[in-house]
Amino acid sequence: MLLVCRVGAYITVPGINGELILQSFRAATGGGQNLFQFVDMFTGGAFAKMTLVALGVMPFISASIFIQILMSVFPSLQKEIRENGDAGKRKLGKWTRILTLIIALFQSGLYAKQALSFNVATPGVIFSEFVQVTAFGVPWLFFLVTMLSMTTGSLFLMWIGEQITEKGIGNGVSMIISLGILSALPRTLGSILSGLNVDSQDAGQLTITSLIVLSVIFVAIIFGTVMVLQGLRKLPIQYARRSVDGAGSARKTPFIPLKVNFAGIMPVIFASSFLMFPATIALLMKGSPLVTKITGYIAQGTPGYMILFVTLIVLFTFLWTSMQFRPDQIATEMKKSGAFIPGVRQGKPTEDAINYSMKRITWLGAFLLAFIAILPTIVGKLLSVDPTISQFFGGTSILILVGVILDTSKQIESHLIMQKYDGFMSSSKVTGKF
Repeated sequence: MLLVCRVGAYITVPGINGELILQSFRAATGGGQNLFQFVDMFTGGAFAKMTLVALGVMPFISASIFIQILMSVFPSLQKEIRENGDAGKRKLGKWTRILTLIIALFQSGLYAKQALSFNVATPGVIFSEFVQVTAFGVPWLFFLVTMLSMTTGSLFLMWIGEQITEKGIGNGVSMIISLGILSALPRTLGSILSGLNVDSQDAGQLTITSLIVLSVIFVAIIFGTVMVLQGLRKLPIQYARRSVDGAGSARKTPFIPLKVNFAGIMPVIFASSFLMFPATIALLMKGSPLVTKITGYIAQGTPGYMILFVTLIVLFTFLWTSMQFRPDQIATEMKKSGAFIPGVRQGKPTEDAINYSMKRITWLGAFLLAFIAILPTIVGKLLSVDPTISQFFGGTSILILVGVILDTSKQIESHLIMQKYDGFMSSSKVTGKF
């Protein structure tokens, strides 16, 4: 399924000259860090080539963000979804898909408009047969083909992601994003060799010292990401009906595992997707001095971008945690099993204690996550490293890759353990092997 996603990244939208549109995109970006290159990184280069999957899974993520915010604003809606179980999940999925369709149509129309402006500057970007068919001065055939093709590609990726999540291993949408990021590895290695200028005795743009610093930062980010995503706050508990004897006293103290970063990498994906909205608005209002000024303030690598990025990561961390973490349910289950936190009464006081502990460690996890995300951008600016290199070795890319690898490996391990236990318990089945 992931291979199919990469095949779609090389099929250009009908009526588009892939080579010319790529040249026009590179000329428009100017080689600097900006939001358009950020979008291109998440789609694995499909955005710059204007392929069938140029939108990637960003419309689906944007729709998910909107639905999550809507549920946080209206608690009654959130309660209704939770109480209905599977029916509520299906209803939520239906709303997300409909909103994904609307966002994909809107964004594909804007990209078609951008391609028309490229065609004015560089004739031949769009084949003349598609531009000549007009109505009221609008090339409706080109808009129709582009919007249908790109929207279908985005919905197809969404469907593949759901199938991987439901019937495969790992989170499908996250794996598709990771695949797009990994596809930039050959281009990044080429930029490193070009920056080092190994074929000449002249000094290149990238020095050995800069490369060593980036490598150290790269390893540190991987280490820090694993620590943040795997870190736990062990809240000790006791059982009222547990007998205390010689064997029982040797047992390990039971605890509630509170993750330092309960939301995982989702805040980084949400914040990155949210920051792509200014690029969409810039396409819609191209030439507006106000829009140009605003997008300049939040261009990738600027102080405004980093402040906004950190703020969004912290906000989405708390939003996701509040949506998924249920201290009331934990307190209820503890009361049923006779468990309690030492010094805390069962019921509402236990719920408040768990919620208080979770909020404190969520602050720590959110800021650590944000720091890891922006650290390479700061280092890249200080060392004047090529944007292609700094984006790949950037905190956002590595956070997503490491998070997806950890999540997928955990699921694989759990499947293997389940298979092994099943084999031990049933003599008619073969024991699973690691």
